[in-house]
Amino acid sequence: AIKQCLDEAGLMQTDEYLLKAVQLYEVLGIRFGVMQVGPTGGGKTTIARCLATAMTQLKEQGSKDPEHQTVHTYCFNPKSISMGELYGNYNLLTNEWTDGLASTIVRMANNDEAADHKWIVFDG
Repeated sequence: AIKQCLDEAGLMQTDEYLLKAVQLYEVLGIRFGVMQVGPTGGGKTTIARCLATAMTQLKEQGSKDPEHQTVHTYCFNPKSISMGELYGNYNLLTNEWTDGLASTIVRMANNDEAADHKWIVFDG
């Protein structure tokens, strides 16, 4: 499925790229949160998107593997907004808490009880 995704995107199927996709898949199976680190243009976002597409396709094709679920990705650039807009903030004058983008997305994904995978991606 990863190779098919790469073909559809017009990308080369290098051993290194396929290895990174497999490694990301394996880490996502045992960890709650994952951080991809590498140089700009190194393929981090493309690997994650391709893996999400592949897992969704496998589910749609009838895979019985419980790890092969539809993947919903919530992606945003945390550098494009302030910390208060990102995480939320407390107004000292009104004693009100205002949720930020990240806390709103996390709450929404957590409230969804479907077996689908929800990936919240801070890409930037």
